[in-house]
Amino acid sequence: MFKKSKSDSKSYGIIGLGRFGSALAVELAKAGAEPLVIDGNEEKVREMREYTENAFVVNSFDKKTLSETGIQNCDVAVVCIGEKMDTSILTTLNVVSLGVPTVISKAASAAQGGAEVVYPERDMAVRLAHKLETPNMLDFVQLSRKLNLLKLEVPRKIVGMTIMSADMRGRFGVNIIAIENNGNLTDNVHPDYMFREGDILYAVVSEKSMTRLSDW
Repeated sequence: MFKKSKSDSKSYGIIGLGRFGSALAVELAKAGAEPLVIDGNEEKVREMREYTENAFVVNSFDKKTLSETGIQNCDVAVVCIGEKMDTSILTTLNVVSLGVPTVISKAASAAQGGAEVVYPERDMAVRLAHKLETPNMLDFVQLSRKLNLLKLEVPRKIVGMTIMSADMRGRFGVNIIAIENNGNLTDNVHPDYMFREGDILYAVVSEKSMTRLSDW
């Protein structure tokens, strides 16, 4: 059974290891998480054990079976079986009833009561993984294998600092290309700009920079 570690980091459960579920699990693992993954396919579960020790083969997604895996100990559960609508809905309701604080369901419609619904495939899985790992992040677009466009709320710890003094580029490789505040967009950002409460930053970052920024 999965049990949450004593660390402050969030714990994630992923039910269903299709293209979306597998990609989401891998991206979360790369970001430093060790997700709980559940599927009925033994081969898919075995492949995931390269990325996490918490990988379980189940014969059913009923409440009792899910409880035995420890999914209720996760902070976030993502139901990734949207192609089987009836199974997805029942599984989602079971996870919600187990008391998981945040339940996200991949689906073709918004029929999953009690859950946030996403409509992805692999690119959406990557975006979701990074958004879960970086609480300030509002959006994420993968421009290439190595380059990403990031939209995030200004970290509270740098409010009142200038771009130069915060040195996010030198410390994390974060290149700020625009700043929005109260609907006004500044796309010609100067080093002496002082971060304000409510700033939304638009930045270009590498994959390594994403990890360092998330840890920070």
